[in-house]
Parts: sequence; structure tokens; C-alpha cells
Amino acid sequence: MSGFVAYQQLWPTPEDLTASKVMNDGTVAGFTVYDQFDGAGGTELDSDKWSYDTGQTGWGNNEKQNYTDSSANSFQDGSGNMSISALKTADGYTSARVTTRGKFEFTYGRVEARIKMPAGAGLHPAFWLLGSDIDSVGWPLSGEIDVIETLNDADNYHTGIHAPQADSLTSQKVQAAGYPPVLLSDDYHVFWVERSPNKIVTGMDDKVLKTITPDDLTGGSEYWVFDKPFYLLFNVAVAGDWPGPTTAETKFPATMSVDWVRYRTD
Repeated sequence: MSGFVAYQQLWPTPEDLTASKVMNDGTVAGFTVYDQFDGAGGTELDSDKWSYDTGQTGWGNNEKQNYTDSSANSFQDGSGNMSISALKTADGYTSARVTTRGKFEFTYGRVEARIKMPAGAGLHPAFWLLGSDIDSVGWPLSGEIDVIETLNDADNYHTGIHAPQADSLTSQKVQAAGYPPVLLSDDYHVFWVERSPNKIVTGMDDKVLKTITPDDLTGGSEYWVFDKPFYLLFNVAVAGDWPGPTTAETKFPATMSVDWVRYRTD
């Protein structure tokens, strides 16, 4: 989840992307609801569906948060949402990186999540995917799909992939980024990824953000590692190389709110 190169303006008019056009019910024909987060306020996430990456390693970006599995950082809010909350503590910052690793993965099909992003200097929330073989092959040979990331004031989007290249220790990136006509922290939006053989499409509500094929990679199909199972991740990172530092105006808790996650497999 490193910085993207250029911005692309993809929005013809603000009317194309309004919260009123987005379905707010996770149940829709052809899709299976993975989680609607209907538990009581403050309860833990369903351990049959969610696991955690934990620790304070910088995560490749010199991030400052300590990821925990505490219900202080990830919980059901009692209103049908999963809350991933970054907190400021006496020792720094805590947050959560919630995954479906070992619980749910898919190769072809579509996954959607209805999300309201946090906003503030130094914040970096994300919904993304990693190849399920990451333990055996490492990153970037596992592949990474960034469905949506936003930085700081949540007035921007970043989407794309990380793929291997000749130097297996670093990735090559294919990406799009830009400024939507709405703040991603003002309301919920549906972020999605659709995967088919040799093709990845990411989007927001009814708008395609990026279409990627092996032809977009240096080396083409040799470095296309995306026709295999991937799992989902949701997290809120704090500070680091990309968003920069927090400021006195950054409000904590800083919460990513996820209304539902649903999928269709092909």
C-alpha cells in the first residue's frame, strides 16, 4: 500500500456518485452476505469470519500504529456496522487490521463492502486483498489488490495492484488515483472489486475506477499472479511515509465504519 504516482479525474459530474444511489441493504440477488455486523454494541467480531494481523512493525511504510485484536479497536457498533477504530494512547496509537485470512477467499467473482471512511491528517484507511499463498511465496509474489485507499482528509481515492517484477523484493504497480466529487468520510459508499481470468476491475458505487490486465505489467503474463485465491483486509493505518504525520487537529477515535460485506463467486 505505497504511494501512487498520478491522479486521474474520472468523474464527469457529481450526480454520478451520490449516496442516495447506493443500495444500503447488503442483501441483493446473486450475492451472498458475508457479514452484516448485527451484533450488540461493543461486541467482538465473529471469529468464524474474521481474524487479525497484529503488531507494530511499521508495515513497510513506517506506520506508527500498533495493530491489536482488542475489541477497543474493532467491534460491532450496535447499529449494524463493523467499527475499525484508531486510538491515540499514552504510548502512541493502536488500531486494527481485520482480515478473512483462513476464513474466506475467492478467485473469480465480485466482492463489495459499504464503507464510511475516517478523515484527518495522518490517517490511511484501506480495503484490500492479498494472495492466500503469501506465507509460502512472500510479498510481492503473493500479489496485492488495493480496492480503495484514502489519505488524510478523505477527499481522494487510490486503487490498483502490486505485482512482482524481475527484482522479486520489490513490486511493480498499476494504479489509478483521483478526487471524487464527494468526501469519502461524509457518507457510506460501496467499494468493489471484480475478478475474472486475466482481468481485475475496481470501482466505487456505479463507477469503474480501474481496469487492469496482464498487458499493463512490465513482463506481461509472466508477472500476473492474480488468477488464484485472495483474502480480504480492512484497516486504519496512522502516519508513516504516505499520509505523513498526524496533527493536533486529527480527531481520535478515527473510525472506518463497514456496513456490510457481500460476495458473488463465479
